[in-house]
Amino acid sequence: MDELFQSFDLNVLKLPNRIVMSAMTRTRASENDVPTDLMREYYVQRASAGLIVTECTQVSDQGHGIIRAPGLHRPDQIAAWRKITDAVHAAGGRIYCQIWHCGRVAHPDMRDGAPPVGPSPIAATGDFVLPTGRVDFTIPQELSIDEISGIVSDFAKATQNARQAGFDGVELHGANGYLQDQFLQDGSNHRTDAYGGTVENRARLMLETAKAMIDAWSSERIGVRLSPSSHLYGVDDSDKLATFGFVVRALDALRVGYLCLLEPNAKDAERGVQIPNVAETFRPMTSVPIMVNTGFDKSKANAILVKGDADLVAFGVPYIANPDLVERFRSDAPLSKPDPSRFYGADAKGYTDYPPLQAVTAD
Repeated sequence: MDELFQSFDLNVLKLPNRIVMSAMTRTRASENDVPTDLMREYYVQRASAGLIVTECTQVSDQGHGIIRAPGLHRPDQIAAWRKITDAVHAAGGRIYCQIWHCGRVAHPDMRDGAPPVGPSPIAATGDFVLPTGRVDFTIPQELSIDEISGIVSDFAKATQNARQAGFDGVELHGANGYLQDQFLQDGSNHRTDAYGGTVENRARLMLETAKAMIDAWSSERIGVRLSPSSHLYGVDDSDKLATFGFVVRALDALRVGYLCLLEPNAKDAERGVQIPNVAETFRPMTSVPIMVNTGFDKSKANAILVKGDADLVAFGVPYIANPDLVERFRSDAPLSKPDPSRFYGADAKGYTDYPPLQAVTAD
């Protein structure tokens, strides 16, 4: 029997299968960062997943870094998310909210002129997409100790808000070159205070944030996403194994609910990675459930579950065009292909208009 269809007890949450819908930015929130009815339809369509993890959701106005990304720091946002979680639960699903702060990966032109912030005054690499076109990233404002404390409090409050909004748990986005990842890796963190220098100091924000989220709810309701082999936005580290090994062991000591570990993608592999097999490397360092993500199909997912390097497998792009991915995997049906030009947008095209398998086979 395929391991993907075995149930799994994610601490206090019973999952009917081990197929997770990965967090994916889709930019369908309102211009005021409020979740929409269209988003509700999108998530309900995918409720057969063992677990849904939402797109990255900002914990504050300062954390805003993606056009039409949802927030979870105002009453109207909480109320809108509640409509989504209620609908997903009514459809038989389970849903976590991924909470996030962009750090330096933002631009003043989408923040009323306010500069992005980060661990050090080092600009992200690459460029930022505004409605008017692509622009270079700017040098961020270095965060003060007091400001860092405020950000930790923002994550705790967002965790409380997620509980109020009816989510089953929350995932800390500690990956992909965003704020906690920027502090963790020495390529983007050149501080000399308590949040820079040694790995213990650079990991401080990640661990303080996770601890604050645990205190705001409970350890079994908190997941953490890490990307030990990515190079996104110029965030890199001179010794990834030592850095991420420290963090994985420290998060294990906090007894977080799970770790979501990203395997390297094709672009990472082209650049060369220090850790080519992420789950295999870090599995011996922790006893908490491991979710893996990046580049998996049904065969590879079953293989890593059978091997024991992971407990859950998260799928991103396959879920875009296949809202009934679980059913397609179960019947070995062909997968629909998504339209990359519609990954981001503001309407239903390329978002909620992919038909389920029954409709495809009926044509």
